[in-house]
Order: sequence, then structure tokens, then C-alpha cells
Amino acid sequence: MTFTCKDIGRVDSIMSKELEVSRSQIGKFIKNIGININDKKINKPGFKVQTGDKITYEFQEITEKKSEYEVDFNVDILYEDDDLLVVNKPPFLTVHGAPSVKEATLVDWLKKKGILLSTISGEERHGIVHRIDKETSGALVVAKNNEAHINLSKQLEDKSMGRYYLALIDLPLKNNGIVEKPIYRNPKNRLKMAVVEGGKYAKSTFVKLALSNDEKYELIAAKLHTGRTHQIRVHLNSLSRHILGDSLYGFKSQKGKINRVMLHAYILYLKHPKNGKMMQIEAPFFEDFKDTIYKYFNKDKINEIISSNHVIDSFDTNF
Repeated sequence: MTFTCKDIGRVDSIMSKELEVSRSQIGKFIKNIGININDKKINKPGFKVQTGDKITYEFQEITEKKSEYEVDFNVDILYEDDDLLVVNKPPFLTVHGAPSVKEATLVDWLKKKGILLSTISGEERHGIVHRIDKETSGALVVAKNNEAHINLSKQLEDKSMGRYYLALIDLPLKNNGIVEKPIYRNPKNRLKMAVVEGGKYAKSTFVKLALSNDEKYELIAAKLHTGRTHQIRVHLNSLSRHILGDSLYGFKSQKGKINRVMLHAYILYLKHPKNGKMMQIEAPFFEDFKDTIYKYFNKDKINEIISSNHVIDSFDTNF
């Protein structure tokens, strides 16, 4: 595909406007796949273009690359058609490869299943529109072609796509509320993020759902208005609250009894990239999350509270 440049500036910025895709997404595409400017191959997102330059790009087909790690697990598919796939990501499964990842990922599983994926995010992130932390479980959408990927990425930006999360925390919130605090890499610990002055803008909404039987813990729902790394965990930490199992951000506990972060992406909503129809998909709880809820909360009462309608209505009622 080719278009003629009408402005002067960085090629990633020009293409971002032309294709209506985020500049960071286009930057990754240029670095990983490359484009042609006046028949010259370019892999630099910051390359300066002039009015009249011809920019040619091609969304390549996937070249199958076998994972060096064995894919010995399965993932539940919640929805699938020719354009997208929604999975219920299990805890402890990394979404895509990175230099620090030494195990099979969700992308490896998708490739082994022979599922066609978009290529706009490069080799390691085929199909991945948004991600979930390794220990977090729940709904995640995968793009099966580049047109769907572009459309879904745009929805992330304009907030027509999003998720409602459920979390179990170690101390009840004082009130429902919105947290708007900037997030950046923790200068004292590179594994963590933190509220840092001058960091990236971040906004989260939290709703109280239920107190545990002993009123020590609380089930809450969270909705993100931005997508920063560890955002829910960092914003809760700024309120001196922590998700059960989240020792990285300060949960002190029964070590070994809760072996992962009790955070689940429960409800995913989006517009279908082809027909525009609004979709809402619910991701069932995994056994460890369900067992922890039933251990601390009244089973009959909590089942009413954690219905998808009740969770969504809680935000509509309070905000």
C-alpha cells in the first residue's frame, strides 16, 4: 500500500495520522518490518519525510517461527471469528516473548494452534493488542489480521474498548473513588513501577463490592482509563492497599498460601472491528481465584455481587 506524504515531519508521526494508529504502534512496525520511502528501505521511525514523498508499507504474512520452548498447556477460547480471538489467559502465562522470558508464551500457543495473527506489532508480539501481567488472569483480545489490529488499537485510545477487573485487597478502601497519579519506573527498584512526579498520566477507578466475613479483606472492581504497567497495583499501593498475593508491592502474608496476585480481568467490552457491533465477554474465574473468594466471603451472597451486570452497574451508579 502506498500514499503520498502531504506534510513534513517524522515518518512515524505522518503514518500515525494517515492510518489512525498510535505513533508507538507505527514505530514498532517500522522498526520490526520496515517501510519504503521513495523506494528506499527505512527502519527508523524518526526518519524525516518531505511533502510529495511516497511511503509504501506492507503488512506481511506471518513467517512461522518455532518456539524454542515446549508448549505443553492449553488456553480457553471465549470467542473467535475471522477477525479476532478472545482468550481467558491463565495465571503464570506470559503473553509474549522478551529477552527475560525463558518459557513458552501465549503467542507461542497461538502459533502452535495454527491461528492466523496480525503482524503489525512485530515477530514477538503477533496479534497482541493489549497485554496482562504474568500473574494476572482473565480476558484478552487477539487480532487475527492487521486491519482488525489497527481498529482495536484505535479503540484502546478512544476508550471504546476496555476491561473491568476484580481484585481481592488486604484492607478495605475508605470510599469508592478515582485515582489520578502519574506512573513511572521505580528509581529504587527496576522491577517495580511507582507514582512518580513527572511520570506518565494514569487514571483508575475503584469500586467497593464486598467485605470478607471477618471484614479484614475486600473484593473490589477496577476500571482503567489509561494502560500503564502495573497500574492497578501501583495506584492501590499509593492508597496503602495491596492485592492479596502481591508481595512485589507490599502484601505481607501467609507466604505460600496465596501464590499469585489475586487480580482477574473479568469483563472485556469492545466494538467488533468489522461490523461495529458492541461486544461484552465475561472471563470465568480460575480455581485459585474462586477458592480464595469462597474462603473469605459468604458464597451465596458473593455470587450475586460478582455477576457481570452488578459489577458494571456499580460503576454506572457511583460515577
